[in-house]
Amino acid sequence: MKIAVLSKHHDNYSTRRMLEAARERGHEAEPIDFSECYLSITHRDPRVMYRGKHLDDFDAVIPRVGASAGFYGTAVLRQFEMAGVYCLNGSQAVSRARDKLRSMQILAKRGVAMPVTGCANQTADTDGIIKMVGGAPLIVKLVEGTQGVGVVLAETQKAAESLIDAFRGLNANILVQEFIAESRGTDLRCFVVGEKVVASMQRTAPAGEFRANIHRGGSAEKIKITPEERTTAIKAAKAMGLRVAGVDIIRSRHGSLVLEVNASPGLEGIETSTGKDVAGAIVNYVEKAMESRTGRERVDH
Repeated sequence: MKIAVLSKHHDNYSTRRMLEAARERGHEAEPIDFSECYLSITHRDPRVMYRGKHLDDFDAVIPRVGASAGFYGTAVLRQFEMAGVYCLNGSQAVSRARDKLRSMQILAKRGVAMPVTGCANQTADTDGIIKMVGGAPLIVKLVEGTQGVGVVLAETQKAAESLIDAFRGLNANILVQEFIAESRGTDLRCFVVGEKVVASMQRTAPAGEFRANIHRGGSAEKIKITPEERTTAIKAAKAMGLRVAGVDIIRSRHGSLVLEVNASPGLEGIETSTGKDVAGAIVNYVEKAMESRTGRERVDH
């Protein structure tokens, strides 16, 4: 099988591990920088071109498309789908996941438990949106933020008012979310492949910080999740239409709550902290999916 790992960063841990895992299992694997691809959009022969050659001989694509480069990366992924290539995560699911607001609306519709969240752009009713999520302390997030960037804790009513007003002055789309104090700066990353959680870790924020993202200096350790948390993670990934996902969960007095569903979860933190071959589990899933295919599928978008 010939596999394309669609990634803008060929030298990062996650891309290297996907290539290694595929090659160790006897497959031909090649990194493709989607930003260098160009597309021939025709009804007869849709093509993805890369450095002067036609990418027409791949059996499967493993997308590593981050939120910051999601628009064009998703467009390239969609083109592969149009050409009938199997894509581990589909373009529609990746597009949903990179939109925080859309993600939360989809999860809410599917009955996935989340912290109480409000969304605003230019409303003058600052006090109303603060009350909507139970008052201060609360979290304010930029809809377009990633890896903990644009996420701020407002500890008092005055701080919350000032922060929301400031974002409104920038014409920014924001999410206002209840603060789960009992989580104590920790969350869970559940790595879903197919309909299984293949690895899970607990991330802990550094002293003086409430964001547990490893990119923000957080630490990680292996953890055994509860059956409820396992079910919640799988349900969230399935609701988003993702075959592979990193589901971030926070523990509250009301049970497990989903914070975010990531379509391109990093492998370094989860493999290092758990010692599990997550990249291998992904390749195994692709192998089984390819075995069960009955022909080349064409996807309309």
